Amino acid sequence: MSITHLIRPEIAGLEPYTPILPLDVLAARLGIPIERLVKLDANENPYGPSPRTTQALADLATTDGPTGRLSIAIYTDPNQTRLRTALSSYVAQPVERILCGAGADELIDLVLRLFLSPGDAVIDCPPTFGMYSFDTGVNGGQVIRVPRHADFSLNIPAIEVAAAVSRAKVLFLTSPNNPTGNLTPPDEIERLLRLPLLVVMDEAYMEFVDPNGDASVIPWVSQYENLAVLRTFSKWAGLAGMRIGYGIFPAWMIAQLWKIKQPYNLSLGAETAAIAALDDLDYLQVNVARIVEERSRLLARLSELPFLAPYPSDSNFILCRVTQGNARDLKLAMERMGVLVRYYNTPLLSDYIRISVGTPAQTDAVITALQHAIVGL
Repeated sequence: MSITHLIRPEIAGLEPYTPILPLDVLAARLGIPIERLVKLDANENPYGPSPRTTQALADLATTDGPTGRLSIAIYTDPNQTRLRTALSSYVAQPVERILCGAGADELIDLVLRLFLSPGDAVIDCPPTFGMYSFDTGVNGGQVIRVPRHADFSLNIPAIEVAAAVSRAKVLFLTSPNNPTGNLTPPDEIERLLRLPLLVVMDEAYMEFVDPNGDASVIPWVSQYENLAVLRTFSKWAGLAGMRIGYGIFPAWMIAQLWKIKQPYNLSLGAETAAIAALDDLDYLQVNVARIVEERSRLLARLSELPFLAPYPSDSNFILCRVTQGNARDLKLAMERMGVLVRYYNTPLLSDYIRISVGTPAQTDAVITALQHAIVGL
């Protein structure tokens, strides 16, 4: 007897999210050894985790852990006390305002579960990170899309109108934005915080912004009851595979989030890796500086290519419009050479590729691959 009719209709009609293929799968498909692949398609850190993180994970693999107390055979602390204490120092916020998740993705889902009833509206500002619209659909919400301007800045008046008409409960913003790399000006954020909804600022790439600036709005959480800020260890700390994110939330909201968070949502390995990373900031910040420096060189090299129009970026990737040929064909041609980039072909990003910032050697490899690929198209 079929029971497919019992599935929630919004899930049955949901478009599945398409993730990046694992390296081993792609290497086997291309017939290229993994070590020869130049992976610049997912904004990962090319320098990997810190030595202290690697050592902490190795120590954890022993039966009783380095302290004799931690063991992978024992459930983790559901409150992530050690990690939240370390994060409190890192972001200069009270422990009570911090909640950790299996990547920022889990926190996006938690926020929407907290606010949405079926049919409730969420404002999305594409082109941007796809998980906002995806998780809205999973939670039965209605996505209200307010496209960005041609320069990828926000259309503030249109957002305000959409909020009033739809009575949206949540607005997602990414700064720097993915995949465009541009920051959201503070005055625009302040204006949007006047709306009667929750503003979620996703700062996944904030560590790559000029450290002398004041682009982060984490300090604002204590001033605005309708502001939440998300961060991750995936990019700057080289821990994408460990799935560690966190958020800073107003007190009234975090009390509700604790009710619906899975008790053991963060593995002991993930928590251990993140704590070790925060204990090795000098090492990681040097690598971040290397990525920022290489970003400038990559932008300069891309600007020399007549078939690309790259956009300046405050993140660890550069978006490029393909001005000759087809972005998908260019991406596939590079893939056959073992160089992986992301491509976009949507109404808002027609014929674009996004290139993560890698090592200097990876920059040279991607420029060579681009030059050879365009000749064959």
